[in-house]
Amino acid sequence: MATSTNMGWTLPDDTDLVKNGALAIRTLGNAIDTNLSTVTFRTVAGTTDTLVLDDLKFKLIQYSSTSNVTITIPLDSSVAFPVGCVINIIKTGATGDVTIQGDGGVTVNSASGATPALTAQYTVATCVKLASDSWVVFGNI
Repeated sequence: MATSTNMGWTLPDDTDLVKNGALAIRTLGNAIDTNLSTVTFRTVAGTTDTLVLDDLKFKLIQYSSTSNVTITIPLDSSVAFPVGCVINIIKTGATGDVTIQGDGGVTVNSASGATPALTAQYTVATCVKLASDSWVVFGNI
């Protein structure tokens, strides 16, 4: 069996299906259950971070710095996030703000129209890609 590059699931290949199709399907089902029932984290302790394609593998990106943190959403030409993708973030640091900004040419929209920021400990935000170089951020901002 092979491991998928997207979600890390164990996937049956043609020979697995021929040998023992039921086992191959159970293995895939168990991998999906495990992936969907647990939260995977990427923890960032520094004061700057740029989102990368691998962030789609995590269900939550945790920012633990006690200083101000700036998260940059890169241009589509640098990182081709698929339209409709979702990235969730949480601020676990006790002090400092976590600000979400776009790289030059990336529009980051929020309800207030201001640059979205997490200012209190344990606040969360969700970033959703709407179109090429266009994102919306909502949550405790």
